[in-house]
Amino acid sequence: MALTFSRRTVTAATIPEVDTPRRGADNSVVYFPRSDWDDSGPEAGGGLYALKVATGDKVWYAPPPKPSCAATPGCSAAQMAPVSLIPQVVFSGSVDGHLRAYDTSDGAVIWDFDALQDFPTVNGAKAHGGSMNQSGPAIVDGMLFVNAGYTNAIDGNVLLAFSVDGK
Repeated sequence: MALTFSRRTVTAATIPEVDTPRRGADNSVVYFPRSDWDDSGPEAGGGLYALKVATGDKVWYAPPPKPSCAATPGCSAAQMAPVSLIPQVVFSGSVDGHLRAYDTSDGAVIWDFDALQDFPTVNGAKAHGGSMNQSGPAIVDGMLFVNAGYTNAIDGNVLLAFSVDGK
């Protein structure tokens, strides 16, 4: 086995960029969420890279939106969680509590869910979403599951389940 390419996708991160296997790939492109987390600067870091598998050439880079939770302790634009893919879509969670779906062709955000809110529960327990920086979404049988709040940033306690038809 030989090294095909090497490419730096971060600046001076306080948390190593390859601390967990956070990338996802289709047949020709690999997707890397960018951390560059800085607890003193909520707008530092974040974003998503798409690189050609064969060469490492950049296909696109989607910069992170400005986090709306900037005044909340632990808020950051950093995208530390692993990504998940379905055809034409890559999902990436962020420390700011957002789960975003990106178009794999150009990196445009095609869906954005803010988990920093209270949620009704089936057992009546209090539930609130938080950062998404530990595990990536799991996708099975038309459902997407993601936890929001198991973190060292903005804590919460929900497992969210999404479907195309809302059932």
